[in-house]
Amino acid sequence: MRADRLVSLVLLLRQRGRLSAATLARELEVSTRTVLRDIEALSAAGVPVYAERGRHGGFMLLPGFQTELTGLNHDEALALLVAGSRSGAQAFGLGSALASAMRKVVDALPESYRTTAAGAVQRLLIDPETDLLARRQVGEEVPDAVMAEVRRAVLAGHKLRIHYALVRQSPTWRTVDPVGLVTVRDQGYLLATRSGADRTYRLSRIVAAEELDEPAERPDRIDLDRAWQERSTRFRTGGDQVTVLVRLHPARREGLVGTALAVLTETTDEDGWLRMEVTFQDGRHAEWALWQLATNAEALTPQWLRTSLRDRAAAIAARYAEPA
Repeated sequence: MRADRLVSLVLLLRQRGRLSAATLARELEVSTRTVLRDIEALSAAGVPVYAERGRHGGFMLLPGFQTELTGLNHDEALALLVAGSRSGAQAFGLGSALASAMRKVVDALPESYRTTAAGAVQRLLIDPETDLLARRQVGEEVPDAVMAEVRRAVLAGHKLRIHYALVRQSPTWRTVDPVGLVTVRDQGYLLATRSGADRTYRLSRIVAAEELDEPAERPDRIDLDRAWQERSTRFRTGGDQVTVLVRLHPARREGLVGTALAVLTETTDEDGWLRMEVTFQDGRHAEWALWQLATNAEALTPQWLRTSLRDRAAAIAARYAEPA
């Protein structure tokens, strides 16, 4: 809404001083032309904003200007509730609302606290886009319009129509009763029921969504953490999962655990290596995971996996046996 954007614009100028139109446009996720129109609207409403020209120019507020426009709207309050996980706010389509809400929170602080908070923010970084090995953390993209419809249906308790695409299939329409939203490792999921049966949908696979007026058939209260654990357990124990017995160098345990669906048993051999029984989604998943660990892991069973890994290694060795 434009009113919320105008408030955010004023708060940005109050908290950060002189800002260029390009910077304001980037912060507010709008065009530079929109920012200029908003500046004109603020001036017409009596807000003392003025422009300084030149290479280091920009827009500023007159010193000492105060405003009481710090009330949080619905999405901003909701964003603060999930602010413990910045990735959660992004996954649920609340990233811009969180930024706006935090500006209002900072603006409401006393001047001395505001300075301290601004300094603290510079010292804390949560979930950067890349890790120490420069591997980019890739989050799933969900269109804002789709996420807004899904979120409204979940919170309002209404039925939801979704145009959902299964892997390697064309999307189809289905009507579900939304239960809740979950984010795991920057991936968002919709927990729902359909014809009374539990269903879990990847948000990134929802092509379009429509909130319906009809109330959803769902319990008034839900233990979302327990529901997620139960669905996760059913997922790990069904379908084409395979169980593998692995000998693993202890330094690579985290890598294997992060890839496998579940760890069933774990012991330590006399040489310090780990002996773990783990499950994977299917045979291709198991082969891929063990191949990444190279000589730091050995699949003991099943035999077909040992054979597949041996044949792959032999093919690689043959490829590099002769000079290029």
